[in-house]
Amino acid sequence: MSDPGEFIDEALRRESSWIRAEEAQTRLGKGLRYYGSSIGAIRGTVRDTLRRYPQLAHDEVAALSSELWEPPVFERRFAAIVLLQSNLHLLTNTDLTRLEGFVREGRLRELVDPLAVDVIGPLIAGLEGQARARSDGVLDRWVREPDEWLCRAALMSPLRELRAGGGDWDAFVRRATAGLDAARGMGGEAEVIREAVSAVLVEVSKRRPELQFPSSVA
Repeated sequence: MSDPGEFIDEALRRESSWIRAEEAQTRLGKGLRYYGSSIGAIRGTVRDTLRRYPQLAHDEVAALSSELWEPPVFERRFAAIVLLQSNLHLLTNTDLTRLEGFVREGRLRELVDPLAVDVIGPLIAGLEGQARARSDGVLDRWVREPDEWLCRAALMSPLRELRAGGGDWDAFVRRATAGLDAARGMGGEAEVIREAVSAVLVEVSKRRPELQFPSSVA
């Protein structure tokens, strides 16, 4: 384990609570282990780590995020998300491959949604030219994949940009249409996609009521 990785893991363990761990396991499921560290403690730990290791560049941040993500521990995986969110300025479109892997393995709203809204969306929004075109192609592929969580990530990713008055509304409508169409052929997994479309529509309607989603699709 790297020094920053060990620093984060030890800090999260110190902040652990068996009561919170049991509550998280009951609420989120048994697919992961839980230290029982609070979200505030996770964010504070990552902030302290970046102060302690200010020299971390792109490759080190990317490697550390994978190191944190690898064990199936919720707090470590959330710390990886916070780490990436805190270093958006270092990320490039090539990092979408790593992020796709995280989404495929995350399979929890509490992990996939912050990955999409706070990392993937802002990363893509900051790209230009060919890099942006390639990243848009990645999102188009995600909504066609037979993986409801990838589809959810693609749909949730533009939320911040749309809510702030920017973003590509037509692209969201196109992807949401494809996602909802795919959801009709799914079982209980379809709700993961429908929730994502609904969440974006509700948030956008609060600030941009002029943006209309086709009623025939919804």
